[in-house]
Amino acid sequence: MTALVIAEHDNASIKGATLNTVTAASQCGGEVHVLVAGHNAGAAAAAAAQIAGVSKVIHADAEGLAHGLAENMTAQIVAIAGNYSHLLFPATASGKNMAPRVAAKLDVAQMSDVTKVISADTFERPIYAGNAIATVQSTDATKVLTVRTTGFDPAASTGGSASVETTAALAANANVTYLGSEIVKNDRPELTAAKIIVSGGRALGSNEKFMEVMTPLADKLGAAMGASRAAVDAGYAPNDWQVGQTGKIVAPQLYVACGISGAIQHLAGMKDSKVIVAINKDPEAPIFSVADYGLEADLFAAVPELVNAL
Repeated sequence: MTALVIAEHDNASIKGATLNTVTAASQCGGEVHVLVAGHNAGAAAAAAAQIAGVSKVIHADAEGLAHGLAENMTAQIVAIAGNYSHLLFPATASGKNMAPRVAAKLDVAQMSDVTKVISADTFERPIYAGNAIATVQSTDATKVLTVRTTGFDPAASTGGSASVETTAALAANANVTYLGSEIVKNDRPELTAAKIIVSGGRALGSNEKFMEVMTPLADKLGAAMGASRAAVDAGYAPNDWQVGQTGKIVAPQLYVACGISGAIQHLAGMKDSKVIVAINKDPEAPIFSVADYGLEADLFAAVPELVNAL
């Protein structure tokens, strides 16, 4: 058995989610290969070869693969899928875009958001917003998985010595054209990779108050900023800050929730955090049920006091 991890990269370096996915792949048994498909992505392929536990890197290079378009990537993956027992994607926006297409092309089932590998054909995944864990078994010849990265420790990014094998890139899909993208520039850590996250909820009342209260705390802690869905829907914070079942799944070392009641959808996105601190004036707020430290207080008084004390 050999598992293939589809790497996420920017053509120059490997993204962190790939390292967690390599760990999941190593638990499936057999060798672990990594596919780096991009354009002028030699540096990314070389970085992938350094990942501990990887025995081979497959490098496909073409202009049509430059931006990771799902249509072109799917064809590239399906072309080599017959060599592998497992195909693993990080459960990110990119991975969730490609995996269902690959599974459909191969006429096999997809297992989503895998959080534990029990054996080569049996896996665990959360259901009902994480309130239950399903154990699923696949009898398909090829297992297609998306991996919830917070469920696995990252593989070491150095120490490996995999060989790099070049494979022919397929012609780009003529029906799909890359037009452009708008990349949000942020001086803070990326939300899904941050070690510390401070999140605000609807109780903050406005975008102005959200920024006025939360920004100093994030600055003091060197933290990424997050928000509940209610805060995002109300326009207090941008969409890419949303944490929860319909946002980003995070598991930082420290998660500070300010004015967040703790609806089940939000808890599903952050309850695996190592230490959870909750500040809320409602003693019955569900967030306190998962918090390691809870402060029943008005966040408009408590957060500035915390900032002054840090």
